[in-house]
Amino acid sequence: MSSLHLELKQMIIDTLDLEDIAAEEIINDEPLFVEGLCLDSIDALEIGLALQKRYGIKLKADSEETRQHFASINSLALLIESQGSR
Repeated sequence: MSSLHLELKQMIIDTLDLEDIAAEEIINDEPLFVEGLCLDSIDALEIGLALQKRYGIKLKADSEETRQHFASINSLALLIESQGSR
């Protein structure tokens, strides 16, 4: 697991106050929403704000591309790497 993947997992846990899960338990290609972590749209907004604050990336809330970036830890990592925001 790359340090970015671990960093993203810990950021999600901290941002959403997920007390019952450890970063190592989150699977990189597992869905973050509906299935997998079972996050919802409010969680997505909080994660989006945390990503913008931490990595300076720009997101459009209503965009299909943004929904694809939020599919998994792997897709979030690719977004950050592609924007050179690390």
